[in-house]
Amino acid sequence: MVYTALKQGGYPLLYLEHGVRNMNLARRNLFQDKTRLAPSVGGVALAVLLILLLNGFLSGMYQQFSAYLDHAPGSVVVAQEGVRNLLGATSLLPTGTADSVRKVKGVSEIVPILSQFIILDLHGKKQPAYLVGYDPAIGGGPWRLAEGREPKADDEVVFDSVLARRHDVVLGDKFDIMGQGFTVVGLSAGTTSWMTSFFFIRKTAAESLLRAPGATSFLLVSPSVGIALEELRNRLDDLPGTEALLKHEMITNDQKLFARYSSAPIRLMVGIAFLVGTLVVGLVIYTATVERQREYGVLKAIGARNGVLYRVVTTQALIVTSIGSIAGVELALSAAQLIMTLRPQFLVTFEPTAVAWALIVGLAMALLAAFFPARVIAGLAPADVFRR
Repeated sequence: MVYTALKQGGYPLLYLEHGVRNMNLARRNLFQDKTRLAPSVGGVALAVLLILLLNGFLSGMYQQFSAYLDHAPGSVVVAQEGVRNLLGATSLLPTGTADSVRKVKGVSEIVPILSQFIILDLHGKKQPAYLVGYDPAIGGGPWRLAEGREPKADDEVVFDSVLARRHDVVLGDKFDIMGQGFTVVGLSAGTTSWMTSFFFIRKTAAESLLRAPGATSFLLVSPSVGIALEELRNRLDDLPGTEALLKHEMITNDQKLFARYSSAPIRLMVGIAFLVGTLVVGLVIYTATVERQREYGVLKAIGARNGVLYRVVTTQALIVTSIGSIAGVELALSAAQLIMTLRPQFLVTFEPTAVAWALIVGLAMALLAAFFPARVIAGLAPADVFRR
C-alpha cells in the first residue's frame, strides 16, 4: 500500500511507502523543528554525561581505596582479632605474632607494617592522611615514586605527589608530624584519593612516632608454592588474637565501608539524571505527536495500523536518545580529563561495560519516553479528527 505525502502549511509532514518507512517518518517529524530537537538531544547528552561521570567517580573511588593492597606484597593479611578493614579500623597485633606466623606451614614471607590515620598540619591547614611505617628492605611502602627515593633514616618521609602539589611541598622540605621533624626525600604516585592520601616512613620511625616500640598493625603474608590461599588463611586465623583475610576480602570490606556513606547519594543522583533525561525526551516526542494528531488520524483513516504509528513514535525517541547518548559519552570523556587535570585527587575511570551501560540507559530512556505518545495515538479516533 502506498501512502502519499500529507501536507500542512506547505511542507510534507509524514510519508509512508508500503508501511515500512518508519525512519523517514520519524526523521522528517523531528528535523522539521530543529529548535525543539536541539534541547531534547542536549537533555539526553547531559543526563548520560552525569550518569557516566558519577559512575566513573564511584569506580575511581573504589580503585583509590584499594590501591595500597592492590600493590602491596603478599596474598593474605593478618590483622588484630575483630579487624576486617585496612582503612576502617586501627589494628595492633599481639606481641610475637610475626614469629608465630613464620612458623605456620605454608608461609613463605611476611611483610610487617605499622599504620594509622593521622592529621597533618600543612601550612596551617589540617589534612587527614594515612601513615604507613614499613621496612624498605622487604617492602610494603610506595609502589611507584614520581620523584626522589625511599627513606633511609627515621627522620625521612615519602609524601604523596598530589598532596605535595596542593600544599607546595617539594623534595628537601621539612615539617613536623605529631611533634617530630621529617624531611621529604620522595614523592609517591597513585597514593591519593579525594578523602585521604598515603605517606610513608620507616617502621622504626612509626614506632617512635606512635610511642609503640615493636608494634605491628598488619602482616602481609605470601604463601609457599603449591599452598591454597584459603587453606593458609584458615591456618593463620587459628592463631590467638588475630584475624586473617585474603587481600581481596579486605579490599571488598574497605570498599563496602566507604560505599555505605558515599555510593547511596551518587546512585540517587544517577537515578535523577535518568529520570530527567527520560522526561525531556518524552516531553519533546509527546509535543510532536500531539501537534500532528490530525496527520496521524488521517493515516489511521486510510488504513495505517497502530503498530506502524507506534514504530514511528518509538523511532523518533530512539533517534533523539542515540544522538544524545553518543554526544554524552564524548562529553563525559572530555569532562573526566578536565576534572582530573584540575583536581588530580579525584579519579574518574570509565570501563567499557560502563559506557555500554550508558548506551543501554539511553535506549531505556527512548522506550519509556515513547510510552505516553504511543498511548495518544492508540486512543486517536479518525472520525474525531475529521470533525475538527
